[in-house]
Amino acid sequence: MSTTDSPDVPSRAKRFVPLENNPAVMSSLVHKLGLSENLAFHDVFSIDDPDLLAFVPRPAYALLLIFPVSETYETFRVQEDKDKNEYDGSGPGEEVIWYRQTIGNACGLIGLLHGVSNGEARSHIEAGSNLAQLLKDAIPLKPAERANLLYESQALESAHQSAAAGGDTAAPSADEKVDLHYVCFIKSENNHLWELDGRRKGPLDRGLLGADEDVLSEKALEFGVRSFLKREQQAGGGDLRFSLIVLSPNLD
Repeated sequence: MSTTDSPDVPSRAKRFVPLENNPAVMSSLVHKLGLSENLAFHDVFSIDDPDLLAFVPRPAYALLLIFPVSETYETFRVQEDKDKNEYDGSGPGEEVIWYRQTIGNACGLIGLLHGVSNGEARSHIEAGSNLAQLLKDAIPLKPAERANLLYESQALESAHQSAAAGGDTAAPSADEKVDLHYVCFIKSENNHLWELDGRRKGPLDRGLLGADEDVLSEKALEFGVRSFLKREQQAGGGDLRFSLIVLSPNLD
């Protein structure tokens, strides 16, 4: 793949210690930033077993798909993005808030920010918090300026460092290249399922959901996660390691 096709962060850019793929770590980070503790992240152990799915608190406001970036995924990304213009949205009229990733090893953080900045979850951000201020500052900005806002945010960097150090396993160094990538699916106020990924050219509208359908509904899974899994399976020999984490009501 040519370097012009690569959306990866330049090696000279600031890098964070990667977040552990752990709902408790993720919840700690967004709560520290200012998301109400009424919401939290939870593991989704199956999207095919109704009994296991029943353990997940609903409604589900955001769904994180975490996976190793494969050749199949990169081929699909390049093909889908090649005729798209770079997203240039800003302002209160945006249906979704999208963040371009410009910090190394921050795809987990960008995924979490996409989840809490959009849809119903946004109404659970506490007034006067760092997260509320960050969102207020981000909304009027074009994508490049919005990305720079995140890049320069000391509150964001501090919360990320604290959360990254609090996982169950020893945190890798910030210089370590991590192959896991995070994509976030959210439901907008207009009932559309959006795929938000800081490595893409912009937000991706995946289709219309019913008013009573959340991001773990069967239709949302067909539009999003199952489409991803189908592509990987059809390619054959792909690495089907993946995990799902949902933002929904806190059980504690």
